[in-house]
Amino acid sequence: MGVSADRSDRQRQFDEANELGFPLLADPDKQVQAQFGVKRFGPLPSKRATFVIGTDRTVLDVITSETNMTAHADRALDALRSRQGA
Repeated sequence: MGVSADRSDRQRQFDEANELGFPLLADPDKQVQAQFGVKRFGPLPSKRATFVIGTDRTVLDVITSETNMTAHADRALDALRSRQGA
């Protein structure tokens, strides 16, 4: 699941253009951002973070990189793969 402060219509357009294959949650009031500790104050957007959450609801990893998007994907996959091997 992805979460963004964008409105749902903008997320729909993004999903259609990129064929994500997973749901996107609209968080225009930034309530979810605040709960996960990635909300910024002022005009800047939220901090970019990926939370890898296991089926037992434990947080397996938190990836925070503002500029390296492949780090998010690579580390998330590593966390899931290591969980499968456990």
